Amino acid sequence: MNRREAVQKITFLMGGVISAPLMAGIMGERLNFGASVPVSPEQEALLAEVADVIIPTTTTPGAKAAGAEKFITRVMRDCYEAADQEKFYTGLARVNSLGKELYGKDFAALDASQKKEVVTKTTTADKPFFLQMKGLTVTAYFTSEIGATQALDYLPIPGRFEGSWPMPKGQKSWAL
Repeated sequence: MNRREAVQKITFLMGGVISAPLMAGIMGERLNFGASVPVSPEQEALLAEVADVIIPTTTTPGAKAAGAEKFITRVMRDCYEAADQEKFYTGLARVNSLGKELYGKDFAALDASQKKEVVTKTTTADKPFFLQMKGLTVTAYFTSEIGATQALDYLPIPGRFEGSWPMPKGQKSWAL
């Protein structure tokens, strides 16, 4: 079973908690064949900064190192309608505006504690954007190579096969 199949099965078990566009993005599918909102390099850099506040670098690399902004940009372009993209990027612009309002600087120029405060305020000021950003970031991170192999315990072949196992005295046989 590959990683995409595993994510799909987990989603079905969770009752479809992950949205259809996000699930399509994980599977590499495309739902939006219409117009898309163009994303500037500045917006992509801002996405990386916000994602890195949500999953920062600790003993493992963070969302920015995993390239979460590339995943988010692709999923928004390929899987969300233009109106939903507009809402998302408007919410992203509000994060930058909040940084300017509170500290007089762009979000990217803030220090780590200031960025965290801006994102914390966004959780209540623009909850729909934050929940979508958080979901995209977490999905991007844990479906990336870094997230799957360094942040999670990854076994390419689960367990190991031991054909001859001594049974302890009094141990019952396993039922199949």
